Amino acid sequence: MSTTTAMAVSVNPATDAVIAEYPFVDRSELEAVVGGAADGFWTWSAVPPADRCVVLARMADLLRRDRDRLAGLLVTEMGKPITQARAEVEKAAKGLDWYAAHGVAMLVQTPVETGARTYVRHLPLGIVLAVEPWNFPVWQVMRGAAGILLGGNAYLLKPAPNVVGSALALEDLWHEAGLPEGTFSVLNAEPDVVSAAIAHPSVVGVTVTGGVKAGSAIAAQAGRELKRTVLELGGADAFIVLADADLDAAVAAAIIGRFQNTGQICIAAKRIILERSIAEEFTARFVTQAAALIVGDPLDEETYIGPIARADLREEIARQVHQTVSEGGRLLLGGEAIKGPGNYFPPTVIDGVRPGMTAFDEEIFGPVAALITADDADDAVALANRSPFGLSASVWTRDTDRAARIADDLQVGGVFVNKLPVSDPRIPIGGVKNSGYGRELSHHGVHEFTNVQAVWIETPEQ
Repeated sequence: MSTTTAMAVSVNPATDAVIAEYPFVDRSELEAVVGGAADGFWTWSAVPPADRCVVLARMADLLRRDRDRLAGLLVTEMGKPITQARAEVEKAAKGLDWYAAHGVAMLVQTPVETGARTYVRHLPLGIVLAVEPWNFPVWQVMRGAAGILLGGNAYLLKPAPNVVGSALALEDLWHEAGLPEGTFSVLNAEPDVVSAAIAHPSVVGVTVTGGVKAGSAIAAQAGRELKRTVLELGGADAFIVLADADLDAAVAAAIIGRFQNTGQICIAAKRIILERSIAEEFTARFVTQAAALIVGDPLDEETYIGPIARADLREEIARQVHQTVSEGGRLLLGGEAIKGPGNYFPPTVIDGVRPGMTAFDEEIFGPVAALITADDADDAVALANRSPFGLSASVWTRDTDRAARIADDLQVGGVFVNKLPVSDPRIPIGGVKNSGYGRELSHHGVHEFTNVQAVWIETPEQ
């Protein structure tokens, strides 16, 4: 048993009650954790891709078997509404199903025409350290782990301190699914031990989903250590509604895109950019529907908006809202933290947002919609690009040919036309600018942490 006294404390954000405390691994214990992951890697990397896919399929089955238990963890650890928590577990299972069905083809040896026996293949690298956030404790972990494990690597998970219970539950399920012990393991650690893990010679790469400050610091250290990195550092995604859009569909999507998971999504519709001729009508419909969203106990089946995951995060949201209003934004709905137990913040809508205001320039990670008016489509694109972030964007218009041309000009990792941005195993997810680099999901996510090895064999003359 660990002798360390430092703990990760998990607090139920709906009640403020302490759920559990988990000892942090200290430096003296790190070697055993990494050593176990290294042992798991050597066993797992020798398993053929087809057999790895069998394990991924088993894990999908186990997620479905334990859906309600896992969903309950998501509710109590980070406040996700129960219906959305169940959907997250099912989404993770479906993602693993997809990888299990298509994974072998992603790792097939590819011949190259050279006149000799030449081919390219993807080989495992080693242990990948994953520094993951709290907002999707099952899906976020699975979307990265699926590709990393399919590639034959070991996955060392450093979870956010408030969702350690979810991480440990996944570790147990992976072992039950047939993954060699240590191949998926949890590193519950503070920053100094995480830094030591990055420097460890058995750790070959780091993937980070989180804030710009933490991501850049980890990437800087990983760069000094010549470790490969993938960074997904959030965004301030534009949701562009042009004058010819189907407003019924656009408003309904914007409500989901901004308020699902209590607004705590990297690819949420954080900046809603409206062409001037439809701005008033869209705004009226949007505010009415946002006001009707049910805020409450995340265990209630009718709840759509649960608590913010942590008290300090709610304070930051309140600061950003108040600052935007002081800068000239017009508060149309919400705007103040809800009094009483729990970290509740209501659906909030701010109109008249412009570049230079907090809600335009910063990422607000909560149920706050910033409404921005554009003169025309060109102005909407310019406003969308006027951001330090570049994760994804959504464009709503009946002219899909024009939308395809607009996509050429948007400085983001993914463009979705008449559809909300999604993380789907069939397509890569990732960003540009301060949203990071590298990709998760699809074959791109599998190949990020593999050795792309070229083999050229000449036949000796007889």
